[in-house]
Amino acid sequence: MLETKQNILILMADQMTPFALAAYGHRLTKTPNLDRLAKQGVVFDSAYCASPLCAPSRFSFLSGKLPSAIGAYDNAAEFPSQTLTFAHYLRAVGYRTILSGKMHFCGADQLHGFEERLTTDIYPADFGWTPNWDDFETRPTWYHNMSSVIDAGPCVRTNQLDFDDEVTFTTRQKLFDIARERHAGKDERPFCLVASLTYPHDPYAIPQKYWDLYADEDIALPTHRDSLDEADPHSKRLRHVCETDRTPPTEQQIRDARRAYYGAISYVDDQFGAILEALEQAGLAENTIIVVTSDHGEMLGERGLWYKMTFFEGGCRVPLIVHSPQQFDGHRVRESVSHLDLLPTLVELARGEQPARWPDSLDGQSLVPHLRGTQGTHDGHDEAIGEYLAEGAIAPIVMLRRGRFKFIHTPADPDQLYDVAADPLERENLATHAAYATQVAALREEVARRWDLAALHNEVLRSQRRRRFHFEATTQGTVASWDWQPHVDASQRYMRNHIDLDTLEAMARFPAVTR
Repeated sequence: MLETKQNILILMADQMTPFALAAYGHRLTKTPNLDRLAKQGVVFDSAYCASPLCAPSRFSFLSGKLPSAIGAYDNAAEFPSQTLTFAHYLRAVGYRTILSGKMHFCGADQLHGFEERLTTDIYPADFGWTPNWDDFETRPTWYHNMSSVIDAGPCVRTNQLDFDDEVTFTTRQKLFDIARERHAGKDERPFCLVASLTYPHDPYAIPQKYWDLYADEDIALPTHRDSLDEADPHSKRLRHVCETDRTPPTEQQIRDARRAYYGAISYVDDQFGAILEALEQAGLAENTIIVVTSDHGEMLGERGLWYKMTFFEGGCRVPLIVHSPQQFDGHRVRESVSHLDLLPTLVELARGEQPARWPDSLDGQSLVPHLRGTQGTHDGHDEAIGEYLAEGAIAPIVMLRRGRFKFIHTPADPDQLYDVAADPLERENLATHAAYATQVAALREEVARRWDLAALHNEVLRSQRRRRFHFEATTQGTVASWDWQPHVDASQRYMRNHIDLDTLEAMARFPAVTR
């Protein structure tokens, strides 16, 4: 029997590939807090995002629906208010739902079921970053380029550090506030709190303290740095969009970027550690399920690619750790799962069972069978599905991962089939082999059943055109911002004359003094 009404703390990083984490076998990165959670928790070795890009991934993570089902095509796609998220479901069964940090919401609704939002977002909430498939050759000036790699190195402050330090501070403060409120009998509801950092997302710049954790000579270069001629068609387009070959980095710049990235991972681990410390100090740890993940991966120069936007393993694999040692023994799950599975999982953990009837359709499945089982002994599913519909594409790209195989299909390019178990670096495209022709044909038929790709392509184009015009129109004259404005009522903070001094100090002190 699942323990219900447990608190849920979701620790999310941005662009953190599992292949750079000690918990997933990396021998260099220093992440003691993540290591501890992994040792005591359930580690999913083959977890995928539903789209290798920030906003579509996050919207699918929240809703349990593929990007195409909610119009979440790219980083400037509106997240429809009527789309149900796990925050709605948990709130409906008595949870206090709180968000601190990045979630990349676009549009007027900046809450999407969260009762409280502690910070603004680091990214804009408007349609200014809408791609243009009608004019692929014109590279968007606001998108990734190679400056993040070329300028990599130590720093004192960055925009990201300012943001993430605020996320950590507000999360810790909220945990202490929750503890104090519970002690005072004011709000005893269980909580679901999401703390979402923007590191280790590029640019690759990190304070000296974290830079010095690693040495130049220990930083391995990418295993394969494919030339432009060697790249598949989609990778060639990504290299154009990111100006990879226009401004190619030197070996030292590549090494610096990877070193700064590892430093950023250690910084993230420290931030997670500070939040976990507050959880413990507030007396909330024992009754809290902790989930660790990232929105997508990072290629780090492998195959000549940086950032994400690809269904190669580095771009679409994510860490996924569920820590609840009171309920689930620590073990590893080899089967493939995805972010789409988190909503039904969280709902089942909160309720103790799946709802008899969902108010909306889902594309994911609960991970509870995986959590309950031990390694290799469970009845959980083995499937991950993904879509990419944004920059660097000229048509929808879909991915199916099942068993040892991954299939990538787009009407614009030749099919790709990889045996990920035997060929983890995905160097041999089996779709070109006659021995796999029957398997490829079956997978193409499955894609045709799941998606009307021609209709989806047309809808992406229509959506892009609408949003580009919308942004052009609404940036004329007075601009009305959708960006979230955190409200802080200073009249109710610290010492104020409408509250007796001794009463105020007693309320703020935790644990409370008893005489």
